[in-house]
Amino acid sequence: MSSGLMEIGHLEAIFRYPVKSMGGERLEVASLGWHGLDGDRRLAFRRIDERGGFPWLSASKLPDLLLFAPHRREDAARGDLPTHVRAPDDKEMPVFGEDLAAEVGRRYGAPVQMMRLNHGIFDEASVSVIVLDTVREIGRLAGQTPDVRRFRPNVVVRSLWAAPFQEDEWVGGVLSFGEGDDAPAITVTMRDVRCSMVNLDPDSASPAPEVLKAVVRANRNNAGIYGAVTRVGRLAVGQPILLAPAGRPLRPERPAFPDQGSVAA
Repeated sequence: MSSGLMEIGHLEAIFRYPVKSMGGERLEVASLGWHGLDGDRRLAFRRIDERGGFPWLSASKLPDLLLFAPHRREDAARGDLPTHVRAPDDKEMPVFGEDLAAEVGRRYGAPVQMMRLNHGIFDEASVSVIVLDTVREIGRLAGQTPDVRRFRPNVVVRSLWAAPFQEDEWVGGVLSFGEGDDAPAITVTMRDVRCSMVNLDPDSASPAPEVLKAVVRANRNNAGIYGAVTRVGRLAVGQPILLAPAGRPLRPERPAFPDQGSVAA
């Protein structure tokens, strides 16, 4: 193990969200690129009549978005983007088709248009991480069954220490996934300040306000962390996760890119 690195746990689960705020995919392996997981949040609905600084439609404005499930048909060409979306009524529509835009626009009450951005459509950072103990503690405080999907992470950590909100201590450090000098890695840039998205049940879109209240009460509205990619590579469930604390970063291999933006819905 490299000097200065501490093993903190292993990679429990990987999630990708091809369309912003729609249902996610649980993966066993994923490619971590300079702009997050390949295929993550590359698509989003733009609110056509919105003239503000954030035009994207999210589940905080239309909870029903969580109930739409993007997927790829088996006969589609290889790639990471979905070809179709299954609506809550099980109707399947092409992801860029007029029927899907019309259905989402009808539920939202205003016209929308599907957009693709190759570098992703994020809110704060391109990778989000949370520890299972954090999810469990929030569920306990809220009187809800713990469900990591409420927090829409990319990476779920099973920690060696049974302590919630330990992610806060990682800010400024570097997480690497797997061992060796070529292991993919992220720099932990900030804590994840939560919004009403965590209140929404992923299976029904029903709100449970006590979830966000528990996050506020327990940890000043923070749960999990955001990271910026410093080394690309392959993520896989079961990989050990190593931490280089702040002040002892791994050797960076990231080229100069403009700001990535950040992850959320």
